[in-house]
Amino acid sequence: QVQLVESGGGLVQPGGSLRLSCAASGSIFSINDMGWYRQAPGEQRELVATITSSGSTNYAESVMGRFTISRDNAKNTVYLQMNSLKPEDTAVYYCNTDLAQNSDWGPLPSMHFWGQGTQVTVSS
Repeated sequence: QVQLVESGGGLVQPGGSLRLSCAASGSIFSINDMGWYRQAPGEQRELVATITSSGSTNYAESVMGRFTISRDNAKNTVYLQMNSLKPEDTAVYYCNTDLAQNSDWGPLPSMHFWGQGTQVTVSS
């Protein structure tokens, strides 16, 4: 069984910073892309940033230059450093990981897993 455990959300003033973490654990054979998505009240879930296993990154235009995604492959962990936060960044942030699990018959086909979500609130 695979688990994604997120941490680092909270309340911050506009212009402040937060760092989110998401650690994958369980019977993991390999991890491909990792990423962060967010969902504000009444809105659809949207992509924030992704990072490949080799470190290539992709960002939503709304966060480019303010957010930085990174990963530690040895720890199966992805991070999101969020700077210059704005009230419109307020949302529940979800970690998403494309990974292959181990099984008694060898690695299974990769599939996407979601974290439980962590609330980020930007308000004065």
